[in-house]
Amino acid sequence: MRVFSAGIATETNTFAPMPTGLASFRDRGYFPAGKHPDHFNFFAGPLWAARLRGREQGWCLKEGMVAAAQPSGVTTRAAYEELRAELLEDLRAAMPVDMVVLALHGAMVADGYDDCEGDILARVRELVGPDVVIGAELDPHNHLTAAMVNNADILVCYKEYPHTDVLERALELVDLCAAKVQKRIRPVAAVVDCEMIVTIHTSRQPARGFVDRIQALEGKDGVLSVSITHGFPWGDVPDMGTKVLVYADGDRRKAEALARQLADELIAMRAQLQPPNPGIDAALDEALALDRGPVIISDGADNPGGGAASDATFFLQRMLERGIGNAAIGPFWDPVAARIAAEAGEGARLKLRIGGKISALSGQPLDLDCSVRRVAREHMQTGLANTPTAMGESALVECAGIEILLCSLRNQAMGTDLFTGIGCELASKRIVVVKSSQHFYASYALLGGPVIYAAAPGAVTMDLKTLPYRKIARPKWPIDA
Repeated sequence: MRVFSAGIATETNTFAPMPTGLASFRDRGYFPAGKHPDHFNFFAGPLWAARLRGREQGWCLKEGMVAAAQPSGVTTRAAYEELRAELLEDLRAAMPVDMVVLALHGAMVADGYDDCEGDILARVRELVGPDVVIGAELDPHNHLTAAMVNNADILVCYKEYPHTDVLERALELVDLCAAKVQKRIRPVAAVVDCEMIVTIHTSRQPARGFVDRIQALEGKDGVLSVSITHGFPWGDVPDMGTKVLVYADGDRRKAEALARQLADELIAMRAQLQPPNPGIDAALDEALALDRGPVIISDGADNPGGGAASDATFFLQRMLERGIGNAAIGPFWDPVAARIAAEAGEGARLKLRIGGKISALSGQPLDLDCSVRRVAREHMQTGLANTPTAMGESALVECAGIEILLCSLRNQAMGTDLFTGIGCELASKRIVVVKSSQHFYASYALLGGPVIYAAAPGAVTMDLKTLPYRKIARPKWPIDA
């Protein structure tokens, strides 16, 4: 079997202030055809899965380019069209092929393209023809469109949030696509729009039980695959929202009935899916009132994994004003402050202007008297699916009992080694504020303290009614009554 795999992935926050250009892809992860490293990469799940299965089964695997960018604002037209052209040219060079498996995201928006993934899949389909099997792995925070479903034989979303199952779902995708090539299955798709947008934390009930149940359905009674599109509310495109995607083996009615049933279950539990979101002061009050720690507070509104700058000062400012010490916060994407602290060196005391640099959603810069605790020229943290994530030149600085993690590469908090790897003893802290919406949970929950999901100003605000939507389908709960 001749197999081609490649990928282009980023999550676009259409309300975020910073555009996504080619440099954003090269900073996060860009590998030309045939140059992907010999280890698993988060945004190349299908390629790695095809390597594993291909070695077992003697496939001829042709590897195209893989490019991924940190979530940010709208991708520039030039960047998208250049990357798309490279992927398609790699595919042309690999043809003829029996199967194409792509690593996509599902919420990439470029200047002039509201549905980048649908556009890519349509062009791949045009190139390979109707008989070649096309599959793609998607992040569940996608905008599932008709163009995506119609031009792919199989789409599989990660089921877990935080996304700890990327490789498992990639293997599932590759196995289903191979079965389709071998004419052992005939996947037919059904999609139901829930007409809502919800946060689905699979680390807590009722989402945990729901995901367990849909996984138990797969591979039985003709049900091939079930994916839940959570949706990405910070993308203002027509197809934004929560959807259910079911593939059945040759039985469209079965697929449609199950998709409708699961959608109705999701709609019925929607009010329970979103955790409480207290404001900054309420979150701090709640943390201080708890007698065990460290208490983890999610500053999801400044989550770089959702397109925010990760330099907002709202939480830090209130902690300083209230005299809250024995705390840690980060990561602050502030390459200038990180460089100055690194140059000053460990043990130095100096004045630093921290954060508040990118837009009004970053708050005001804070001028602080700091001591430099630790410096790392090439700091790393453990990211999703245990993949290494670079933070660049970084520094841990302290001001008034608060340790602040400064970094030069924009990535959200995922592994606790973001802090511990640069000398911050998290276990002894009373409060730890992380710039992340949920991907921190798998690692930070192991510290044993409570987790509070706070509401703060920022580009990834949970107060969706404040966002100036122009394109989304309405009505949509909870934006509309």
